[in-house]
Amino acid sequence: MTAWKPLGIDSEIAALATGRQTSHFAADVSRRNGAIGAALEGRRVMVVGAAGSIGSATTARLAGFRPACLHVFDQSENNLAELTRDLRGQPGGLPVADYRSLPLDYGSEIMGMVLRDLPPYDVVLNFAALKHVRSEKDPYSLLQMLDTNLFKHVRFLSWLAESGFRGRYFAVSTDKAANPTSLMGASKRLMEHVIFSPEVMSARLPHVTSARFANVAFSDGSLPFGYMNRLRKRQPLAAPRDTRRYFVSLEEAAEICLLAAFHDHDRDILVPHLSSDVDLIPMQTVAEGLLRHLGLTPALYEDEAAAVAAIDQELAQGRYPLLLTPLDTSGEKPYEEFVGLGEIASGIEGLDSVLSVAYRGHVPGAMQQFLSVLGAALSRGHTTPSKADLVAMIAAAVPELHHNETGRNLDQRL
Repeated sequence: MTAWKPLGIDSEIAALATGRQTSHFAADVSRRNGAIGAALEGRRVMVVGAAGSIGSATTARLAGFRPACLHVFDQSENNLAELTRDLRGQPGGLPVADYRSLPLDYGSEIMGMVLRDLPPYDVVLNFAALKHVRSEKDPYSLLQMLDTNLFKHVRFLSWLAESGFRGRYFAVSTDKAANPTSLMGASKRLMEHVIFSPEVMSARLPHVTSARFANVAFSDGSLPFGYMNRLRKRQPLAAPRDTRRYFVSLEEAAEICLLAAFHDHDRDILVPHLSSDVDLIPMQTVAEGLLRHLGLTPALYEDEAAAVAAIDQELAQGRYPLLLTPLDTSGEKPYEEFVGLGEIASGIEGLDSVLSVAYRGHVPGAMQQFLSVLGAALSRGHTTPSKADLVAMIAAAVPELHHNETGRNLDQRL
């Protein structure tokens, strides 16, 4: 049998998806380094959803600017512990005197207590979200996604305003919010309305920004991350046919978050300045590139059972099964984009790697109606709405949604 060993996720592995050997955003972050440092040094900083892939990478960068306090929040105790160990294990240790990690749900009443009891923060970055299309497979998962991405966000912002917060607020969005076909993408478009719209936040925060960016190569839960797990477990890889995605590395994800969080203009959404001709990468290409990087030849399959059964036989000949699936699950589309219909992307003076999309508002009254109906749906004792009812409710608030319900979901795929 051919001997092989999967590699760790490093810059060389990430480049298989991004197609770049160096960071797309590094030069612009270097140009903005002084301004970012001035906004962070000696300030009170809060990071919500800090222990996920993007949150962790960004938090590590924030710590280097020596804020007076760095308080990180995430529901995952294990990931918070790993984040803390990682921060303390960096050269020079953790240069923050007041560092705390708290395993809290950002929409829980306990988070309200934190914001009430502690001095106001100067900078808040929010990465908390359910971010996978697979979370829209049934009404229960969909309601949880809407509760996490929207209802809890409204509560959190209200508590933040009541705490006396007068600083910078950043919440991450997604490329799937532009011309959404998935309910997850629509939920993040609704999140943009929540953070930017004075209809939702009567006591609007003084400076709010967001960022839509690409799939983060090999981040937790992503399909390429799953490839590493499949390889470790000697299971086939899988990729949807004729499906292209933009990719950024974890380093790049943290950098665009820094650029957006400390962007000068209020109510702007930053997006990567990438080329659809060059930077939209087929998922099949990523899977095949990873296998070849590991010294294996892709062996293409169309039947899942056959691919699973063929592992040992293929490995003995230096090959590895790659299952190609049709793009027929609900909410998926063949390519992603950063700018929606009716939106305009503009250049930013002094920056080359990003564009600015000015927030475009929603249909008047739609958000309050949506949140009212959603609140009723989440109330105990209320009849559980069907998925079709929830789709109609979302479409009323996000008229640009073009959702294709195929009856198939990602749990039915390898």
